[in-house]
Amino acid sequence: MPSPIRFFEAISAHQLTWAIRAGVELEVFTAIAEGNVTAEGIAARTHASPKGIRILCDYLTVSQFLLKSGANYSLHPDTAPFLDKRSPAYMGGTVQFLLGEILLQSFAGLTGAVRKGGTMLGGHGTMDPDHPVWRDFARAMVPMMAMPAEFIAQTVTTSGPVKVLDIAAGHGLFGIALARHNPQAEVVAVDWDAVLDVAREHAQAAGVAARYQTLPGSAFDVEFGHGYDLVLFTNFFHHFDMPTCETLMRKAHAALKPDGRALTLEFAPDADRVSPPHAAMFALTMLASTSDGDAYTVGEYETMFSNAGFPRHEVVDVPSSPQRLIISYKRTGLAAGALP
Repeated sequence: MPSPIRFFEAISAHQLTWAIRAGVELEVFTAIAEGNVTAEGIAARTHASPKGIRILCDYLTVSQFLLKSGANYSLHPDTAPFLDKRSPAYMGGTVQFLLGEILLQSFAGLTGAVRKGGTMLGGHGTMDPDHPVWRDFARAMVPMMAMPAEFIAQTVTTSGPVKVLDIAAGHGLFGIALARHNPQAEVVAVDWDAVLDVAREHAQAAGVAARYQTLPGSAFDVEFGHGYDLVLFTNFFHHFDMPTCETLMRKAHAALKPDGRALTLEFAPDADRVSPPHAAMFALTMLASTSDGDAYTVGEYETMFSNAGFPRHEVVDVPSSPQRLIISYKRTGLAAGALP
């Protein structure tokens, strides 16, 4: 028999969003990890009402973010690594971007965006020049991008002198990871200057600042130069229409050495556009927040990149992530793995 439960769960899904945000802001998950396991103990640690904490923790238990035995709460195994502030994999800080004013506004206008085929934010949405949201992104999204950055550095092995161009570098983690793995790698990072301030901080903290240069400005306008072994496009193409992506990929092709490669990290669904689910659903974020963006399929990326001059591509699923890594080769005969 048909049931309305699924509809009611969907229409009230925002409540879980705000419950998690409250848990992060109050440091409820960290308090529990520290050994405060009752509503009274958590309330004392978080300077909150015992009643409020009890209701919040019960809700998070029903939602499988916490576990409960008697009157005691504990972290769910999927929660502990990511919402305890003491964990190196802590992701609570991503709330600052993912639930920031700009993204909330963009989804509030989703009905209009569906009618229009693009954001209702005005202009090009978050893609307006030097938009302040990207500095927030660079600071907030580090924990979420650390694992993919490490995976790419391990998958695309390099040795000896290597020159890397990191387009829309943001926090800089992807280029920095390559520099950490190869002490002879040099990185040139392109982004708005205010965003590059964050990347410079991270490069300094990682001990690679001497091999980390920055190139402020729009990736479409600045001159990249030549002689790069690798060009990184991480979470960038989905903001634009396909002709724009193709144009930028041609520019990258010209900047690469004959044996160079372009590395693209993206939410790239299959041809059916509904699988894998998280990659497919990302298209809605682009509809709400950009004028022209989309979640392009693997096949569409391969077509764009082939049109830009790259004859061969490899697609690698990134572990524990909804994203895929597309490795595009400037020369057909170059083997996978280490640079020649």
